[in-house]
Amino acid sequence: MMIEITSDISISEDELVFKASRSGGPGGQNVNKVNTRVTVFFDVTNCEGLSDAQKRRILTRLATRTDKNGLLRVVSQKYRTQKANRRVAVERLGQLLADALKTRPARKKTKIPYAINKRRLEEKRRRSLLKQQRAKRNLAEGFAD
Repeated sequence: MMIEITSDISISEDELVFKASRSGGPGGQNVNKVNTRVTVFFDVTNCEGLSDAQKRRILTRLATRTDKNGLLRVVSQKYRTQKANRRVAVERLGQLLADALKTRPARKKTKIPYAINKRRLEEKRRRSLLKQQRAKRNLAEGFAD
């Protein structure tokens, strides 16, 4: 089965490694005996469906979720069944990869409008003048005592 990341990029489910473990949270006695939590591991560095540039982009944008070997880890323990958690983990993995591969537009530099700059400088002058007036008044009062 193929997992579609974008319209032109998809990865095989064979490239994913699933690990089930005991989940915390509600579930009564079932929690202590059934492995419902699912962890999905995806080896970004050895994936054939991604180019080197795409791999680099994924590894930099998802650096907090990957280890030093390029293994991406997604955990799901929301549901009480392993099957539901597995489906959610795969969906979240696909969404993370799709978000990481999105190209963000370059920021356009904008010039500060003349009026705004003028207003800022005028406010600085006013503030400076006010502080100068306070300083002179305080000096004169200090000698009067």
